[in-house]
Amino acid sequence: MLGPLVLVALLILDATGVIIAGQVLTTAEVHATRATPTAVSPDAPTPSDLATRKIRPASAPTAVTTKTASPPKAVTTTLGPVLTPRPVSVTIDGFLSWALMNRQTGTVTGSANHTTETSSTESMIKIWIAADYLRRQAATGNAPGQQRLDELTTMIRDSDNQAARDIYQLNGGNDVVNRMISTCGLTDTTMVDGTWSQTQITARDATRLGLCVADGRAAGPTWTAWVLTQMRQVRGEGRFGIIDALPADIAGGTAIKNGWTLVDDGNWHIACLAIQDQWILAVLTRYDGSHGLTYGASVCANVTRQLMTNP
Repeated sequence: MLGPLVLVALLILDATGVIIAGQVLTTAEVHATRATPTAVSPDAPTPSDLATRKIRPASAPTAVTTKTASPPKAVTTTLGPVLTPRPVSVTIDGFLSWALMNRQTGTVTGSANHTTETSSTESMIKIWIAADYLRRQAATGNAPGQQRLDELTTMIRDSDNQAARDIYQLNGGNDVVNRMISTCGLTDTTMVDGTWSQTQITARDATRLGLCVADGRAAGPTWTAWVLTQMRQVRGEGRFGIIDALPADIAGGTAIKNGWTLVDDGNWHIACLAIQDQWILAVLTRYDGSHGLTYGASVCANVTRQLMTNP
């Protein structure tokens, strides 16, 4: 009797080699009707970080147990690219900068200001705070306890501010950001004393940060897959922007981390970052708080849609 016949089809996706210089056309528009900002928990680190920030009172730091845990194995994806450098036109009542990295060539294209104008990282930098801690622990032969891993998990998936403060202080404060700049080869990024969320970064450097996490320099060989897995499972109010514009099959394998803060000067600071096998996209924006968080989330998604090969 003949055994079962199995037909295997292999689909190979290849990226185009044509690079089109991207450009953002920003147009200030004054809105006569001003809506009340959407209530979203701010990403600022501590009241001492910046006196002008609105910060939710922090809970007590999570205790660390002596029990150690091994990093779980992560499932990686091999999805083809769906983003291609091309002109982008977004009307925004404020600041916008974006950059797209082709991971095959290392080429970064973006808006006219993607290498020159900075914005604050906000919670986007939490992926580095977690990765830096895990790499340094592994280098000394230590493994974090399960409770510490739980803290790092909520820092990335839920953008927990207290967890970020704990690890930032535990791992050296300003040195954490300085190590990010040197380890990831960031050329346009500036550390701000005593705070992680206000670190100033260009869109180009934000894609370089994404690559640093993806290629293992940030977390090291032991923990890189774990960090990327947490980023793929970002949930709640922090799951917005770039991910909203991607097809479901691509979105499921995309690692993201966003930052969002409404500061006392009345402006939202939004940072969107997404990592895929073939590309990394970063979008930075600031605008009047009357527009709410959804306004910035839509800006990130709009840029993404305009870069999609098959929107």
